[in-house]
Amino acid sequence: MLVAAAVCPHPPLLVPAVAGEAAPELAGLRAACGEAVRRLAGADVPADALIVVGGAPETRTYGPDAYASLRPYGLSWTIPDPPKDDAEALPLSLGIGRWLLGRQGVEGVARYEAIAFDAPPEECLALGRRLAESSERVALLVMGDGTACRSEKAPGYLDERAAPYDGAVARALAAGDAAALAALDPELSRELQVAGRAAWQVLAGAAGGDAFSAGLLADDAPYGVGYFVAAWSRPRHGC
Repeated sequence: MLVAAAVCPHPPLLVPAVAGEAAPELAGLRAACGEAVRRLAGADVPADALIVVGGAPETRTYGPDAYASLRPYGLSWTIPDPPKDDAEALPLSLGIGRWLLGRQGVEGVARYEAIAFDAPPEECLALGRRLAESSERVALLVMGDGTACRSEKAPGYLDERAAPYDGAVARALAAGDAAALAALDPELSRELQVAGRAAWQVLAGAAGGDAFSAGLLADDAPYGVGYFVAAWSRPRHGC
């Protein structure tokens, strides 16, 4: 059963060592992510399983020796350092999730699940249900970015559909509205270069039709990419 969830974005620039002199530009987003993870770890209903979910080229589970790395982004940085000789690197979304957990000292207890960026909603929802049923009390750290088309300097250039799309996601996360996340259109998401659609729909599947207390901690697009931070928790009387 899902008891709590945190939603965070996964830009490499979230890590100050990658951002360099630009690190202050994402200080507020970084702080919001820290608060969401703290709420996840301190939820009213304690979890006995913590799972990080994020988009990747393929759907798969990563073993306990998988490590976070930002070497593809120019930083000689891994968690743990050094990783085991036969370990494999986590995809970016899960690696940033591991970094966020590490800042709170809880990364060693997590499991890591990747969902393919292009996975159909039914597959995402089914994975979410399986994860929620995998333990008596499950907490999810859900990693995903919004549209990449919010400005002319955005990776996908400016698309007038991007702001309304991100607005709908922000409202759903703020309200704990799993049905709205489940209804996100995969084709529109692809056209707007949304990296978080599949992961958010895993969250929707895990939440099902249950009620959660929810709060939106950040909603910004500093580089033309939509970044959201949210925290969901199941009221204690709901268990």
